Amino acid sequence: MKTDHRSGCPINLSLEVFGDRWSLIILRDMIFGGKRHFRELLNGSIEGIASNILADRLKRLMELGMLTKADDPSHKQKAIYSLTEMAITLVPILAHLGAWGRVWLPVSEELSIRAELLERGGPPMWDKFMDELRHEHLGAPSDTPANATVRATLQAGYEAVVARKAPEARREPAA
Repeated sequence: MKTDHRSGCPINLSLEVFGDRWSLIILRDMIFGGKRHFRELLNGSIEGIASNILADRLKRLMELGMLTKADDPSHKQKAIYSLTEMAITLVPILAHLGAWGRVWLPVSEELSIRAELLERGGPPMWDKFMDELRHEHLGAPSDTPANATVRATLQAGYEAVVARKAPEARREPAA
């Protein structure tokens, strides 16, 4: 791993970690999408990452201590990636990035609803989500039922917007 840095500035050092095009997208897909396998990350990202770039970024994120990799007990030829505490603590930052993007950028309603819900939920929701991620990725105890997780709430919000917009997309233009 590269150890020479342009400066000791915390913003500079953070950009050295996240300044590439894909690292935060991979972490987003793992945190919000629950993706843990290479193929899920490769095929499940709407941005369309190339396999060599994904492999490189996963390796880099592991070197940085943000991810771990283990053999998947359910399949001999698969590996499972897990977030570390270092990555889990990005939830508030990602929530703030999403909130900023909703205000200043041309977002789509269906892809920004999760950011809106996280913004409304604020720190209590972020803390609950981080606890759920610790359970999922680090094996920490949790008493949250699977259908009541923050991820389930965010997914339900997304599905509600998609369902509401579906009739609009099917409407025929007036002749």
